[in-house]
Amino acid sequence: MVEMIACVAILGIISFLAIPSLTRMRGESERNLAIARAESLNMAMSTYLQVVGRSQAAVNWGSALPSSTENSRRYILIQPYIAYSESSLALFFPQGYIVNLPRSITAMTKTELRDPNSIQIFY
Repeated sequence: MVEMIACVAILGIISFLAIPSLTRMRGESERNLAIARAESLNMAMSTYLQVVGRSQAAVNWGSALPSSTENSRRYILIQPYIAYSESSLALFFPQGYIVNLPRSITAMTKTELRDPNSIQIFY
């Protein structure tokens, strides 16, 4: 009986030490996924610019709808150039991450990525 209690206590200590580490690793992996997907958006914008041409890309990119759907409209333009893309920009990123695509595609500025705490982590 004493050995079983000792075994349960040891398992409790191990789990007590492991749980914070596992949650930290999950958060870091979601952050890395968001950064990788922001980079894939940047590469897709570059590919779209090369395929469509600079002037036509600027026209298509600039004719986005009002700001609430602006990112969604622009995502649809570059979606064919993203491997394993989701149907919408919100589904493409881990929950809580916010991405803003640049206003001008010809300037070749990078996407702006914010984490759930609204800290800018990628630009």
